[in-house]
Amino acid sequence: MGETYNAAAELLDCHVAQGRGDKPAYVDSTRQVTYSQLQADSCRVANLLQRLGIRREERIALIMLDTVEFPIVFLGAIRAGVVPVPLNTLLTPEQLLYVLVDSRAQALFIFEPLLPALAGVLGRLEDLREVIVVGDAAASPYRRLAAALATEPASCRTAATHPDEPAFWLYSSGSTGMPKGVKHVHTSLMATADTYAKQVLGIREDDVCLSAAKLFFAYGLGNSLTFPLSVGATTILNPDRPTPAAILALMRQFEPTLFFGVPTLYAALLGDRTLAAERGSPRLRLCVSAGEALPEHVGRAWKERFGVDILDGVGSTEMLHIFLSNAPGEVTYGTSGRPVPGYEVRLIDDAGADVADSEVGEMLVRGPSAADGYWNQRQKSRGTFEGGWTRTGDKYVRDAVGRYTYCGRSDDMFKVSGIWVSPFEVESALIAHPAVLEAAVVAAKDADSLLKPKAFVVLKDRQQPENLGDVLKEHVKKSIGPWKYPRWIEVVDSLPKTATGKIQRFKLREGAN
Repeated sequence: MGETYNAAAELLDCHVAQGRGDKPAYVDSTRQVTYSQLQADSCRVANLLQRLGIRREERIALIMLDTVEFPIVFLGAIRAGVVPVPLNTLLTPEQLLYVLVDSRAQALFIFEPLLPALAGVLGRLEDLREVIVVGDAAASPYRRLAAALATEPASCRTAATHPDEPAFWLYSSGSTGMPKGVKHVHTSLMATADTYAKQVLGIREDDVCLSAAKLFFAYGLGNSLTFPLSVGATTILNPDRPTPAAILALMRQFEPTLFFGVPTLYAALLGDRTLAAERGSPRLRLCVSAGEALPEHVGRAWKERFGVDILDGVGSTEMLHIFLSNAPGEVTYGTSGRPVPGYEVRLIDDAGADVADSEVGEMLVRGPSAADGYWNQRQKSRGTFEGGWTRTGDKYVRDAVGRYTYCGRSDDMFKVSGIWVSPFEVESALIAHPAVLEAAVVAAKDADSLLKPKAFVVLKDRQQPENLGDVLKEHVKKSIGPWKYPRWIEVVDSLPKTATGKIQRFKLREGAN
């Protein structure tokens, strides 16, 4: 590798050189781009950024939907040595303002339908010099991407970046505060492809990938960009919400071989009793789940109905993608599997000592895709990145054969009668009941100020018997143990979640006592 390495060149140029130039790299709802077109358009973006005076290592922000323009801009920026910062399109204007100010973005690439929401924000950004709009923005005062690229050459000089140079940033979901800018270097992308994608998924050139998770997530970025481009595969992009109906339509139309989802989507798909294997993709060979732990009953039901395993795995923005996973032929539903080749995992107690099998501990991970730290958050960087190890903030337990089972976030765990209670375990038991759609469990104090589980549940049908609470309590007792059952059950219309769909239990805790 030497002292020069550019991630965009690694992911794109070799495929054109090896004769895959005419193969579709991306297909979205309106068009497709081949590998040759993707290479040329990424050069046009690099040339545009240079002409706009945006220099190497400066940041540009992407508020973009999942269409072919996203990888074009993302890879073009990396090719130029400019740092792209994809942002969650579901963030509020104030949250986007915070991130745009924090990152000091010099340019913003934004989809035209998303522009009105930021009308009152853009004028407050001192560092922002350019706004480039994707879509029909004829009446807009800003540049249009298509018109801007049309005048740029299709070849460029790829920046001679260093392997350890910042390549892109991702902002964490901010489940307990404002998002943090997570810095990743040029080698991070291929590190995830060489480990998880190739050694666990066994991704191939003839694969067709479909991801419900969007490209601005670390999970979605690997699914829809790094992994398929690493082997010359094809990716289907969906700019719309990943509803069960939308996902099924894409499966029927494009017949993906690899599908990447999240637990709530798999549960929703299973909730459609008319859904059968023949309504999906006949070529589907593997499914993947991440973002939150997959409940055991969901994995088993999916396998039974569709004959395809879901590989449940664990990843994070800080580690870029999955580092702990089940593997084909070695799936144990209800567990997160074993460390991905190339990664090491430890479980430690509050004193920092390694815990034994069957004991709960906080998970630390070490591997080649670890982030370079948080932007302008020195104290938080020191608390998360300890030498080669990264603290995940998750509690796990390891069994005698080396499989890991999720217990909950470190700040969500609590003890009842001196025994650790995993909110996730109680939640999994609750949603296994046919009346429950979603559940969240937090610690609440009883009359003696002792901690006990309290559950908030969303029902599939609000017309339920008055004694449902007692029924659910007995169900949990029989499923996972009498001391773990929720002493209180509150029916709610919805659960508070981050823009990434993760439950914000800290908000429930605030009102539980």
